Amino acid sequence: MSITAAAAPTRGPMTLKDWGQLLLLGAIWGGSFFFARIAVSEIHPLALVLFRVAIAAIALQLYLAVRGPSFRLAFPHAGLFFLLALTNNVVPFSLIFAGQTKLGAGVASVLNATTPFWTLILANALTTDEKLSWNKLAGIALGVAGTAVMIGPGLVAGLGGPVWAKFALIGASVSYAIALMIARRFKGVPSPVIATGQLTASTIIMIPIVLIAYGPTGFLSASQPVWAAVLGLALLSTAFAYILYFNLVASAGATNASLVTLIVPVSAVLLGFLFLGERLALLEIGGMTLIGLGLITIDGRLFGKW
Repeated sequence: MSITAAAAPTRGPMTLKDWGQLLLLGAIWGGSFFFARIAVSEIHPLALVLFRVAIAAIALQLYLAVRGPSFRLAFPHAGLFFLLALTNNVVPFSLIFAGQTKLGAGVASVLNATTPFWTLILANALTTDEKLSWNKLAGIALGVAGTAVMIGPGLVAGLGGPVWAKFALIGASVSYAIALMIARRFKGVPSPVIATGQLTASTIIMIPIVLIAYGPTGFLSASQPVWAAVLGLALLSTAFAYILYFNLVASAGATNASLVTLIVPVSAVLLGFLFLGERLALLEIGGMTLIGLGLITIDGRLFGKW
């Protein structure tokens, strides 16, 4: 079955429930930087990816066993789940880790924020219900510009990295966009089953990678605070977050779900300001304003009334 054949009539604006889920997901994934910042101090990045997806997969398997629906719903789509795992976890995580060895976090955030643009391009070519529109293009451009402004001097300082590293981050964004097109194929499959299937497949892929890289015991030693951060990253920022994510894809569409990459840096900055005492600069406030204006432009209803 092709993606086009499975498409529904053209989607209207997101509902308030969709916006609520999008903002909650952005807050949760923004908070993942807190957990990751603690965890990578003692755990290798690839091992952290394995712990993140494996613990989340186990938690969701237990959830399905107790509450349902049955994980057997995933069996007919096994090949598609491995493709989703590669494009949504393994490939982008690896590209991001590689790129960030040479690029600052500011440049990485801006390049990651281009995900809605690539998603819009793919959705326009491969679907019938998520076509290109001027308000979406303008809103995404405002959002990417807002992310760049919010990063400010950190972006300028990190612009001198090698070209291959920048392409690695752009490649990760394109991979996320491809994953969203794949996620559309799971018509009628409940969001918890999709999240569990993806994370289970990611775990199966990551186990041999980590064993080859670090050996069977070289990545298990860490302190209790670090393991607590790993659990937070796996259970809240992965297991629960991906249920929200796939529910949003089914409800609001791939392009709208990809807008979370514009909200994540805003969430990370606000959480740092509220809980870590970090200073909120004027550029960050300006960037957040541009991102908010971009989201309003994409929604279209306010300008439509005018």
